[in-house]
Amino acid sequence: MVTVVLLVISNIFMTIAWYGHLKFKSSPLFFVILISWLIAFVEYCFQVPANRIGHHQFTAAQLKTIQEVITLVVFCVFSIVYLKEDFKWNYLVGFAFMIGAVFFVFKKW
Repeated sequence: MVTVVLLVISNIFMTIAWYGHLKFKSSPLFFVILISWLIAFVEYCFQVPANRIGHHQFTAAQLKTIQEVITLVVFCVFSIVYLKEDFKWNYLVGFAFMIGAVFFVFKKW
């Protein structure tokens, strides 16, 4: 559970670093890159321990799958709440496919 919590925190910072600047389109690009890089540093402070701790319990492929699902959920919330974008039906279909991916990655074959 520690791994998942760290990955959620990491992805919140990652999403802010990658997409938070979209509301500040008039800011100079160099300034936006610098701020995004500083935010991404904090993201790495959670991401690296999450993967190191999680690799004792999960394979690298499983860790990546967990991270991608968390990324999509965090991004959806971010885009709706912060960017004020609509949630469309095809996003839901995409999530259904991700659930299928999770099944196949975690299934013991």
